[in-house]
Amino acid sequence: MSTLEFNNLLTSNAKYLKGFAYNFTRNVEDAEDLLQDTMVKALRYKDHFQEGTNFKGWLFTIMRNIFINNYKRKKLRNTITDQTTNQYFLNYGKVSEDLVSTRLNEKDINRAIATLTYEFRTPFQLFLDGFHYDEIAQTMGIPMGTVKSRIFHARKRLMDDLRDLR
Repeated sequence: MSTLEFNNLLTSNAKYLKGFAYNFTRNVEDAEDLLQDTMVKALRYKDHFQEGTNFKGWLFTIMRNIFINNYKRKKLRNTITDQTTNQYFLNYGKVSEDLVSTRLNEKDINRAIATLTYEFRTPFQLFLDGFHYDEIAQTMGIPMGTVKSRIFHARKRLMDDLRDLR
């Protein structure tokens, strides 16, 4: 594939990539940055593209990998490392309120969770226990989209129920 053909194919897929980038970032400026990074990387590695394969899929894979790498980089940048003896800075924290006097406590949260119907409580509890969406879907025998929806609605109901206790 010639450079001109590659560039034409790349620019013709830019509108699809922009929408895909927005789905990742949920921010117009960040989506444009992600799109630009993807285009640059695609140009840099155009020799690695195998003619006859799905060009759009190749571009989406590049974009997804860039997004994941950037996300991991940001997450690591926000990580606090404490090099002091006995992790002095991490362990030295002032508790703003006494846990006993907090109006919203674990008992209230558990009581609110218990009021949820089985269809919402079960996936929510499994999620709290550390299971991933796909594991919950497999365990319950329901689609992953249903699991996500039920967890979302359970959170919403809990926020409404617990709003008065704050």
